[in-house]
Amino acid sequence: MQVRRVCVSEESYERELKLEMSSEVYDCIVIGAGIQGSCTAYQLAKNKQKTLLLEQFVLPHSRGSSHGQTRVIRKTYEEDFYVQMMHESYELWAQLEREAGVELYRRTGLLVMGPENGEGFSRLKATMQRHKIPTVFLEKQEFSQHIPNVNLADGNGALIDTFAGVLYADRALRAVQRLFQSCGGVIKDGEKVIDIRPGAEVTVTTDSGVYRGRSLVITAGPWANTLLRHTGLQLPLKVVKINVCYWKEEIPGTYSVGQSFPCFIEMEPKEGEYDIYGLPSNEYPGLMKVCYHMGSETEPDERDKQTDRGDIDILVRFVTRCLPGLVPVPAVVESCMYTVTPDHNFVLDSHPTYGNIIIGAGFSGHGFKFGPIIGKLLSQLAMGQVPSHDLSPFRIQRFQSHARSSL
Repeated sequence: MQVRRVCVSEESYERELKLEMSSEVYDCIVIGAGIQGSCTAYQLAKNKQKTLLLEQFVLPHSRGSSHGQTRVIRKTYEEDFYVQMMHESYELWAQLEREAGVELYRRTGLLVMGPENGEGFSRLKATMQRHKIPTVFLEKQEFSQHIPNVNLADGNGALIDTFAGVLYADRALRAVQRLFQSCGGVIKDGEKVIDIRPGAEVTVTTDSGVYRGRSLVITAGPWANTLLRHTGLQLPLKVVKINVCYWKEEIPGTYSVGQSFPCFIEMEPKEGEYDIYGLPSNEYPGLMKVCYHMGSETEPDERDKQTDRGDIDILVRFVTRCLPGLVPVPAVVESCMYTVTPDHNFVLDSHPTYGNIIIGAGFSGHGFKFGPIIGKLLSQLAMGQVPSHDLSPFRIQRFQSHARSSL
């Protein structure tokens, strides 16, 4: 009798052995414990779903897009669908505050400056009026009375979203993860996903174990395409490194939360340029956060090699012109990453081939404030429910030729 010999690599054998040993099946596995993944996992656990949250880095960490002490929260958007989502997101943030017993939001107002006759600023004003967002429109002659120590550029208009403010980001992330665990959710950090096998039960292999789930949510930020490659899909996502800059006040307290200084956005003055935004001094006393809303393309695992400072040159000119109370040299520069889609809108959708794999990606540097509502929407998709907001602006099919199979 002839014996057929089959060669199996040691790695494959170990994977199969782990798989046999892993009999536990989760209702859902969430990959990526940033704000979007953590909020999704929490919503699932609240809905009695047995949920596993996987994170490649040991928590807490500063390698992705959700770290840092502060973010802006606002309803000031040109698009109706973002304003509608933010209405509910504010409510969900307030609910999280009550459940966690921790302050997560501080109202400061948001000053928006932009070309008065420009399309973007005009659309923004119209949207805010249409949705009855509490707004103060500032005339140029009264600007300095309301907003001292800021120079309004010639031709710019100004308005204030009075309910906008500061989200305490690190605090919020910890609170959501703690609430998730209190609902019975499991977090496994320091486990890098190395394989995903689609199926009626999705099999996720990390460098430490093998896990099965009836559904999978991928919220891996800059690593989204790395993981999607295992599922035969690549999205048109660009990863950029942002220089997060803090600038010293000439007189401490000039631009502080304590002095009721607002967050601000200066809308891009020309095609091809990006917004500049700032938050009052808070996490570093005497230092104000002022950043350019774009950076230089990078590979997520190689971000420290990206040393471009072109955005800082733009900020130096802006600080010199508009914020005379700041020293026009950054005192502290930290790093963050954006994962950017071609239209700067999110991806919130089911995989085009595997309906039980859900994707939340491409938050393009403005997703943190949406964390609770995005978590709710992604959890609804994972549970097979009809999402409570229209997700057509966030569907993968809008990319058409850009989204491609990687198989």
